[in-house]
Amino acid sequence: MHDAAAIERIRLKFLALTPLMDERVRRHWVAAEAKALAWGGVTVVAKATGLSRTTIAAGMRDLENQAAGLEPTPGIRRPGAGRKLLVETDPALWDALDALVEPLTRGHPESPLRWTIKSTRRLAAELTRQHHPVSDRTVASLLYASGYSLQANRKTREGSEHPDRNAQFEFINSQVQRVQKRGQPVVSVDTKKKELVGDFKNPGQQWRPKGRPEPVRVHDFVDPDLGKIIPYGVYDIANNQGWVSVGIDHDTAEFAANTITRWWSDMGSKRYPRARELMITADGGGSNSSRSRLWKLALQRLADRLEMKLTVCHFPPGTSKWNKIEHRLFSYITSNWRGQPLLTRQAIVEMIGRTTTTKGLTVHAALDATIYPTGQKVSDRQMAQLRITPSEFHGEWNYTVTPRKSII
Repeated sequence: MHDAAAIERIRLKFLALTPLMDERVRRHWVAAEAKALAWGGVTVVAKATGLSRTTIAAGMRDLENQAAGLEPTPGIRRPGAGRKLLVETDPALWDALDALVEPLTRGHPESPLRWTIKSTRRLAAELTRQHHPVSDRTVASLLYASGYSLQANRKTREGSEHPDRNAQFEFINSQVQRVQKRGQPVVSVDTKKKELVGDFKNPGQQWRPKGRPEPVRVHDFVDPDLGKIIPYGVYDIANNQGWVSVGIDHDTAEFAANTITRWWSDMGSKRYPRARELMITADGGGSNSSRSRLWKLALQRLADRLEMKLTVCHFPPGTSKWNKIEHRLFSYITSNWRGQPLLTRQAIVEMIGRTTTTKGLTVHAALDATIYPTGQKVSDRQMAQLRITPSEFHGEWNYTVTPRKSII
């Protein structure tokens, strides 16, 4: 399987090289990329470039003929020749497609949380019924080119589906737009996968002198001196900025809240000097679980400390991969250190901080050496003192935390 980061890398290379390539060179380039990816390469390259599988297959045949000493297939058409794109021959196609997914995006072309949970086959069938004949592959290409996440289609095949899942997506999106229209910050938070610190193998490849790969350990046993690290991230959706606290102890609710505090102190307060409300989107489990008393207490203390109202929305069960931080921040961090052993904690912090993208992502990172004990209990008395107001719609997922005058 190839992840979204691989598709994005190929897409960016294709866009950069397209002005320099004629039709034949373009065909050969995409074929070479597909062959380099091996299994599933044609599908990945087709998604990344928008070219048809037939074109890529023709390029692969050309490369095979060239290797065999045969002449490549002729064919460089004059500019403007060839079959037109469907969006050119059917200008109303995109508007019809956008209307079909509008209930999930509120029809907002710059929606901060943009997704579709309808399958491309169903969308293609409905468009065809509306006299816009189109294939499911073309629908997928149009959605991808417009910034939709392909994760949704994969996720719908995992586990059971909550009956109000789609309605919760709509609710989150409407809340995000409401808060952003008022100039208030909206962040996506989550914990990244724990990583071993030391000379352990890290999946992927990096450029090194030929025949001199980085030596790593054979077995992945935790180094007692270096241990593991726990990255907890805060992603500012509107400004494409991220903060990552690299923890060394436990992933607790207090660790999560302290990370949000550090983001606010280092980045958020400078970006939003007049903010009076902070919206947090999170998945429903882990240290920021919607059912965790410790998370609710940590949020209350955070609201008290920042003197700011917190609006919190959790993604419904089984849909954590829709959280924007997964695709806008964590995937790029993983890509940035791919193939490099994570030798020290400081090296990890520096690699995270050097993560950037062509779309302007910037990341700040810092080590959090605090010890966060587990097994803490929150009493009924403490819960009764929290100023948490559940939403009328799924109050267990959506709620507001108001600052108290005095802090427990």
